[in-house]
Amino acid sequence: MRIRDHRAFEDGLEINLVPLIDVILVLIIFFVVTATFDARSVLKLELPRATGEPASDTSKSLIVLVNADGRYFVDDREVLRSDVESLKATIAEVAGNDRDRPVMLRADARTPYQAVVTVYDALGQLGFRKVMNATAPQTNAPHTDTGAAGAGK
Repeated sequence: MRIRDHRAFEDGLEINLVPLIDVILVLIIFFVVTATFDARSVLKLELPRATGEPASDTSKSLIVLVNADGRYFVDDREVLRSDVESLKATIAEVAGNDRDRPVMLRADARTPYQAVVTVYDALGQLGFRKVMNATAPQTNAPHTDTGAAGAGK
C-alpha cells in the first residue's frame, strides 16, 4: 500500500498573478491613450454673463479662446506669442480661405480687455465679419453696481 504525501499537492497549486497584472496594466494604458479629451476640460473659462437668445448654429464656427492670462487658443491650437501677427497667422492657418465662416469668441470674464481687442483686430484684418461672443446665462441674483457710474446716485 502506498502512502501519499499531501504536502506535495498543496505546494503545487498556486495562482500566478504576474500575467494578470500585466494584462490589467496593458488595459489601463490602452484606455488612457485612447480616451478623448475635450477642449472645455482643458481650459477653465468663466464667461461673462448676459441675457439673450443663443445662436442657432455654432457647430462649424471657428472658436477663438482667450483665457484669464490673455493666452490665445484657436480650435485647440495654442498661439505661442500674444502679438497680433502670431494670432493672425494661427487663425489663417486653421481657417484656411473661408472668411465667411462665423467666429465664436470665448473670452474669460477675467481676461484683460486688451487681449479681447487684439482678437477683434486680428479677425478684422483677416476679413472675418461674423463674430459672436460666448457668454454664460444671466443668474437671477441682483446686480450691485460698485463702479464710478453708481457713485453719483
